[in-house]
Amino acid sequence: MSKKNMKLGVASALAIGAGAAIVAKKSKKSEKKVKKAAAEQSEYRNTERGKYEKNSKGIYYSNGNYEAFARPEKPQGVDEKNAYIVGSGLASLAAACFLVRDGQMPGSHIHILEAMDIAGGACDGIFDPSRGYVMRGGREMENHFECLWDLFRSIPSLEKPGASVLDEFYWLNKHDPNYSLCRATVDRGKDAHTDGKFNLSQKGCMEIMKLFMTKDEDLYDKTIEDVFDDEVFNSTFWLYWRTMFAFENWHSALEMKLYFQRFIHHIAGLPDFSALKFTKYNQYESLILPMQKYLEDAGVDFQFNTEVTNVIFEKKNGKKVAVAIDCKVGDTEKGILLSENDLVFVTNGSCTEGTIYGDQDHAPNGDAKVRTSGCWTLWKNIAEQDPSFGHPEKFCSDISKTNWESATITVLDDKIIPYITNICKRDPKSGKVVTGGIVSCQDSKWLLSWTINRQGQFKEQDPEKVCVWVYGLFTDVPGDYVKKPMKDCTGKEITEEWLYHIGVPVDQIEELAENSAVCVPTMMPYITAFFMPRTKGDRPDVIPDGCVNFAFLGQFADTPRDTVFTTEYSVRTAMEAVYGLLGVDRGVPEVWGSVYDIRELLDSTVKLMDGKSPLEIELPGPLNALKKPLIHLVKGTVVEKLLREHDVLKDNML
Repeated sequence: MSKKNMKLGVASALAIGAGAAIVAKKSKKSEKKVKKAAAEQSEYRNTERGKYEKNSKGIYYSNGNYEAFARPEKPQGVDEKNAYIVGSGLASLAAACFLVRDGQMPGSHIHILEAMDIAGGACDGIFDPSRGYVMRGGREMENHFECLWDLFRSIPSLEKPGASVLDEFYWLNKHDPNYSLCRATVDRGKDAHTDGKFNLSQKGCMEIMKLFMTKDEDLYDKTIEDVFDDEVFNSTFWLYWRTMFAFENWHSALEMKLYFQRFIHHIAGLPDFSALKFTKYNQYESLILPMQKYLEDAGVDFQFNTEVTNVIFEKKNGKKVAVAIDCKVGDTEKGILLSENDLVFVTNGSCTEGTIYGDQDHAPNGDAKVRTSGCWTLWKNIAEQDPSFGHPEKFCSDISKTNWESATITVLDDKIIPYITNICKRDPKSGKVVTGGIVSCQDSKWLLSWTINRQGQFKEQDPEKVCVWVYGLFTDVPGDYVKKPMKDCTGKEITEEWLYHIGVPVDQIEELAENSAVCVPTMMPYITAFFMPRTKGDRPDVIPDGCVNFAFLGQFADTPRDTVFTTEYSVRTAMEAVYGLLGVDRGVPEVWGSVYDIRELLDSTVKLMDGKSPLEIELPGPLNALKKPLIHLVKGTVVEKLLREHDVLKDNML
C-alpha cells in the first residue's frame, strides 16, 4: 500500500471511528432523553393540589360562589398589628373596610390620615354655600365589578334598615333600569341619530381586532394614534368611546386595549348606556358616607388635616420595611415610627389633585396655581427610594395632555327644562333616569358632553332644582357661542355654551344663563393622568417586590387585567393590598373573564360590525374560498348551534 493510500486509509478509519463515537454518543443522549421523558411521564399526576396557592404577593385569584360567600379565618397575630392608611378616598376606605371585615383587625388599630377635612377623595359631591352644588365627576358602574360588590354587600345602607348598599343599588337599578334615548346631538340640540350603530369600516374593525390581540409588551409607551388611523377616529364608535371614557388620541394604546378586553361583554350596551348602572345620589352620599359610618361604628381612627409627605424605608436582608411616616398636622411637622408589624397603605397619585374651582362669575384660573403637593409629591418622595416604587413623572409631567374641565350647572326654574326634555325625552324632575348617561354635542368645538342623573342628586336638594353635570374634552379652543377657550370661561359663560348646544334661542341665552342657572366650573389638571402612555414598572405593583409592611392603593398602582378610572380598580387594589400584607386566606375575585368567553367574543364581533357577521367579510382569494368548506364542516355540530345563536352563521351562508 502506498503511503498516500495508507494515509487515506488511516484518515478513513479515524473518520469512521469518530462517526461511530458520535453515533454512540447520540444514541446515549437519545436513550437518556427517552428515560427522562419516561421518568417525567411516570412522575406526572393529574391533580388540583396547589391550584390556589398564594403568589409572591401573598394572594390568589378566584371565581364562583364558593369563594365569594366564604368568610376567612382571623389572620394570625392581627391583634398585635396597627395599620396606617394615607388618604381617605374610595381605595383607602375600602382598605379599612377589608381590614375590619376580612382581616378582623380592631378598629382602634386602624388610622386613616387625611390631608383635607372631609373624606371621599375624588368621589365627591357637596353643596358650597358660596358657589352652589359641586360634582367634579360621576361614576359609571356595571354588574361585573366583582370586588366593589363584594365590599358593598357588607356596608349597611343609610336609608333602608336591614339592607346593604348593594341591596339598595340592586333594587334601584332593577326598578329603574338605565338607558339613553339620545346619545348625541348636532345642530343645536337635534338628535344626531347615531341610532345604536358604530359605523366602523371593515378596516377600522380590523384595526380594533389587531389591538385586541396585541401583547401588552408591544404596546408599552405607545399612543392610540400609533395603532389607529382615521378609519377608527372618524367612526361613531370613537365618538362613543372617547366621550364615555375620556380617552384622547395621545393616550395609552395599552390602556385602550385593556378597556376593550375588560368590557368586551358590554359592547352592545355602549351606544345607549344600557350596560351602565348608577347610584341614587352623588357618589359621596351614596358610597363614601355609608363606608365612613361603617368604619366609625367599628372604632376606626380618622385623623383629618394630616398631610403625609413621605414614608421612609429601610432595606435589609432583601426586605423593604417602612420604618417611619413623615406628616404635617396643620403647620406642625410630625413623625410616626413604625415596626415591621405595622402596615402602611398609600394612595399614590390623584386624578383630582390640584383642582381649581371657579364660580358663576369667575373662571377656574386667575392667580390660582396648579398644586404639585399632596399625593404627587408624596409618591415622588417614596419613588426616589427604590425603582420598584414606580415613576410618577410619567403621569404628572404634562398637564396639557391630562386635563379637562367639568362644571355643575344647577337649573333654578322651569325655563330651561323644555329644551332638556326635548333631547332626553324624559321629565328631569321625575326622580328616575333622565339622560341615562352623557349626551355628547357631536359638533361642539369643546366636545361638550352633559348628563342629568336621577334627581335630586343631593339628599337635601331643592326638588324644584335640577343638577346638570357638563364636561369638555378640549379646554383650550374657543367655543361655538362663547368665543373663548373653556378654561378661560366663567360659570355663566359655560352655561351659555351649553344652552346654545341644547337649542335655546340665541336671544334668550344670556338672560337664562344669568337668572335661571348657577354654574360651578372645576379645572382638573391631572384628571386623565392614568391614561398617559406607560411601560412596565411605571406603575408600581400593589405590593412592590420585597415589601413586607407596605402597599400602594388606587388608580396608579398596578394590578393585572383591570382598568383604571373605575370604582372597581380602587376597591380591587385595596383588597389585594390587605389580603397580601395581612395574610387573609381568601381569594380575590378575578377580573370578570368575558375576554376568555367564546360567546362574548362572537357576540361582540357581530355587534362591533353593526350586525354583520365576520363570515361576510371578503377575505383575500384563497382564504375566501375556504369559508364554505369550513361552514359545512361544522354543520350539525354544537359549533353550528353556537355560531347561529350569536348571528355569526346565517341561513344564506349554507
